[in-house]
Amino acid sequence: MGKDVIIACDFSSAQAAFNFLDRFTEEKPFVKIGMELFYAEGPSIVREIKKRGHKIFLDLKLHDIPNTVKKSMAVLSRLDVDMTNLHAAGTVEMMKAAVEGLTREDGTRPILIAVTQLTSTSEQRMQDELLINASINDTIVKYAQNAKEAGLDGVVCSPLEAAMVKSACGTEFMTVTPGVRFADGDVGDQVRVTTPEKAKEIGSDYIVVGRPITAAEDPVAAYRRCVAEFVG
Repeated sequence: MGKDVIIACDFSSAQAAFNFLDRFTEEKPFVKIGMELFYAEGPSIVREIKKRGHKIFLDLKLHDIPNTVKKSMAVLSRLDVDMTNLHAAGTVEMMKAAVEGLTREDGTRPILIAVTQLTSTSEQRMQDELLINASINDTIVKYAQNAKEAGLDGVVCSPLEAAMVKSACGTEFMTVTPGVRFADGDVGDQVRVTTPEKAKEIGSDYIVVGRPITAAEDPVAAYRRCVAEFVG
């Protein structure tokens, strides 16, 4: 399994996204399309970015009753994305339904990963506001085990939990880690963060990097720095 850097294209319009992607004349980075861009532009933005030759992680974090998630995943599968996700909190039954919906008639499907806990969530918030009394680490490992049981390929977790997830679920179980910042950068609104180099050491398979690249003075140079530190 090759490691890769995924750029979070958190833009509010197709034009802003294309203006950003046009700066990459040599590389075709793997890109994440999240709620903001997808809700602004709809499925056409996925088709257009795919047509340009980029791999796409469609980050919509589905969380609903199993039947609704199954039908929604069938629609997303037809968009020919490379990776998509859901909330592990939706239960094993919901995750199994998602795999069913995502799988095409020929047996292929995009990579499917589950969000364990958002990187903006601290243990105190989880316990005080969500009334989850287990530790954040135990919760993340259990959610990852549930995802594996349901047939998913991996989880989204912070780089700080990647090693624990690998230990509990095996080295082939993917860890996709946001919350990555350069050592000399600003952490923004995320609590559980680390650097690309450290994420590599810990065992992350993919890192998702947003503002450190998209808000950089030279996004292409920032992307290349990320790849150099994470992929080597």
